[in-house]
Amino acid sequence: MDSFQPRHNKWLVTGSVMLGVFMSVMDVTVVNVAMPHMMGSFGVDLLSVAWVSTAYSIAEIIMITMSNWWSVLLGRKRYFIISMIIFTLGSILSGFARSFAQIIVFRMIQGIGGGGLIPCAQAIARETFPTEEQGMAMATFSMGVVIAPAVGPVLGGWLVDHYGWPSIFFINIPIAILAIVMTAAFVEDPPYLQRHMENIDAAGIGLLMAGLTLMQIVLEHGEEVDWFSSRWICFGAAGAVVALAAFVIWELRVQDPVIDFRLLKDPSLNAGVVIGAVISMGLYGVSFLLPQWSQELLGYDATQSGLLLLPRAGTMFLLMPLVGRIYNKISPRWMVGAGVLLSVASYWLLARLPLSVGFWTFLPAMVLGGAGMAFSMVALSTAALSRIPKKRMTAASGIYTLSRRVAGNIAYAVMGTVLARRIQVHRFWLSRDVNPFNAAYRRYSGAAAGYLHRAVGAARAKALEAELVNHLINRQASLMSYNDAFLIMTGLFALSIPMVFLLPRSGLPEPAAAPAD
Repeated sequence: MDSFQPRHNKWLVTGSVMLGVFMSVMDVTVVNVAMPHMMGSFGVDLLSVAWVSTAYSIAEIIMITMSNWWSVLLGRKRYFIISMIIFTLGSILSGFARSFAQIIVFRMIQGIGGGGLIPCAQAIARETFPTEEQGMAMATFSMGVVIAPAVGPVLGGWLVDHYGWPSIFFINIPIAILAIVMTAAFVEDPPYLQRHMENIDAAGIGLLMAGLTLMQIVLEHGEEVDWFSSRWICFGAAGAVVALAAFVIWELRVQDPVIDFRLLKDPSLNAGVVIGAVISMGLYGVSFLLPQWSQELLGYDATQSGLLLLPRAGTMFLLMPLVGRIYNKISPRWMVGAGVLLSVASYWLLARLPLSVGFWTFLPAMVLGGAGMAFSMVALSTAALSRIPKKRMTAASGIYTLSRRVAGNIAYAVMGTVLARRIQVHRFWLSRDVNPFNAAYRRYSGAAAGYLHRAVGAARAKALEAELVNHLINRQASLMSYNDAFLIMTGLFALSIPMVFLLPRSGLPEPAAAPAD
């Protein structure tokens, strides 16, 4: 590993860049709670307002992949500060948006700024801490990445209720100004990053933008139009596959690629990309499923459903510093393996919960899930990049971040589809048991009929009985579809276990050569 000793205190350096990371990650989720209010302000439907999120995601993902390219072209510190300025400008403009077209354009500007923050911050954190404290560096970084999605919906809901939806964008301004000032004062580029790009990969940039844009649109809007029954989804998916395949082939042949796929020859980074994608699917999958489940089936409001996720975030917040401290003493394989197994147990519990649950019933699963995320994310982020030379750290961080971000979007698409399809299947099978030959149904129908006859009279009793049975079937079918979704997440984590053995045995960086060009 190349040696670099920053002049300023490591906590000041890390704190400077983590402010930007926290805002960038939080903005992915905070806007979701404001969408119903935006629908009223701009006079659009739910399908249209979803583009407020899509516009940000497309711009952010494209810039994540290009973060190393821009860092080499401009210098990493300069690029980070420019990204913060663009993000802040996009936040201000989004808060002042007065038309739907304006909010879409301004959110894209915000995403352009936010995309470069995460991979740059991760690389800076790794280079700032000495070799023996790499675990603590990634623990600090991971705390910002995982706490922000949990805080986002709760903070966003409170701001929207009290100050209106523009406040979720204006809240970024003071934090961003502080981050810019601290980054300018404390962060510095190491000597080996002070070089310029000899060639601009225009073809690669074009293919990348086309492929990722089409992919993001397909993922975020496929379920709304019944996926491949829609012609434009078919064309979009085919275009994304062709563009991204051509992009990979092109990038492996050019001298200065936008994304250096040669880094994936390193088995540790390869395993980290796969396991990290699964972990992100679990992190975002639960954030998507649990609030919907609690509101739809348990009658929770938005604040209560958001609070369900806090035990997981609190557990991660408490355990991550501990995991960072013991990282060098325990093999990353054991730590990541333990984290994956704890996550398997968490999702297995969620997949078996009945309708008769209360707030505290979710606690064991949430605590297990938080512990699993704490052990796996910190150790994985450290081990996956342990063999990467520091001068290529931003490039590797960009690939690692991209895999997790895309996996989170895939989780939203897959879980939404599973819920929609499985509820139909379960409703079909449950409805088959509603017949006079089913003893359980006869007992329930007899008891319900007797009560309804006394309450509303014979004329209305039969219709109300049918409505009641239909309501119960719908609730049970919904519950079973949520259980199926959590069971799928259980299986994904279980299938990722063999990849753990590709991680390095030791927590300390290994003296390996850089992946071949």
